[in-house]
Amino acid sequence: MADLQSFLSPQVTMIAIALLATFSIGGIIYALFEPQLSGRAARDKRMKSVAARSTAAIDATRRAVRDGDRRRKSVQDQLKEFEAREKKKQQRAARLSLDERIDQAGLSWSKRGFLGFSAICGLVLGLVGLLASGSLIVTLGLMFVGAFGVPRFYLGRRRKKRIAAFLNELPNAVDVIVRGTKAGLPLGECVQIVAAEAREPIKTEFRRIVEAQTMGITLAEAISKLPSRMPVAEANFLAIVVMIQSQSGGSLSEALGNLSKVLRERKAMKGKIVAMSQEAKSSAAIIGSLPFLVVGALSVLSPSYMMLLFTDPAGNIIVIGSGLWMLTGIFIMKKMIAFDF
Repeated sequence: MADLQSFLSPQVTMIAIALLATFSIGGIIYALFEPQLSGRAARDKRMKSVAARSTAAIDATRRAVRDGDRRRKSVQDQLKEFEAREKKKQQRAARLSLDERIDQAGLSWSKRGFLGFSAICGLVLGLVGLLASGSLIVTLGLMFVGAFGVPRFYLGRRRKKRIAAFLNELPNAVDVIVRGTKAGLPLGECVQIVAAEAREPIKTEFRRIVEAQTMGITLAEAISKLPSRMPVAEANFLAIVVMIQSQSGGSLSEALGNLSKVLRERKAMKGKIVAMSQEAKSSAAIIGSLPFLVVGALSVLSPSYMMLLFTDPAGNIIVIGSGLWMLTGIFIMKKMIAFDF
């Protein structure tokens, strides 16, 4: 038995040593090659790749946000600048010079020509009053109306009609520019097409833009001067769109297409407002003309009854008071039905 134990003891020891060596070598190999064997290396590599893509996407998103914020700030600054410029234009429009009014009316007169026309109107109406009444007061009154009232009324009428014609044709001109830019034409050539083919006064105003561009002024600056010649919000919209596009970039055809849509919607809204206000205007015209019609009819039917208002001092006071009240009522009704668009 003792011999058996002494024989087995070295063998057991050797087996234990071999097993221990085997486990040790296996542990070392497992420790060294465990990531490859378990797939952890591929997993870590994939996670790093995903993390890198996520970081790149986050950086791209941040850059896009920063670019958007920068562009938005640029647009806001430009809008503030345009708003300040528009306020200055409105203040200046309230005190337009005679030359500017003549130019906006589309007349080729000079200031001297307008003054000559005023003098001729005053002399003609004064002569008519002198021949019709023989009264010096009536003659002087008609001369004053002819010299200061009729020419300015005519100038204001022409200016208003020309601005209305400009607003009526501007959406069509913008549509031409939109179609040209979509076809690949530069903005300058589209403006030249409008200047050559459009109706008046669009034709004249866009020809001035082309002429200013040939003098070395940029197209955006040339268009920015359009609202000073046509003091309407639609012209200012066009100048703002072109200026922002030239400085910030973007799709010009899309921006002008949206502008054309806005212009047509504003035009339709103005038409609805005019149609809805016609009833009030007709009522004001009828109410305002009734006293004069009644006075005229009574003067024909009973002259002696009505002449008391013109021959008696109390009648003169009544006529003056009634006239003032009538003018006050007419001005109030006109103010109530005058819509600012």
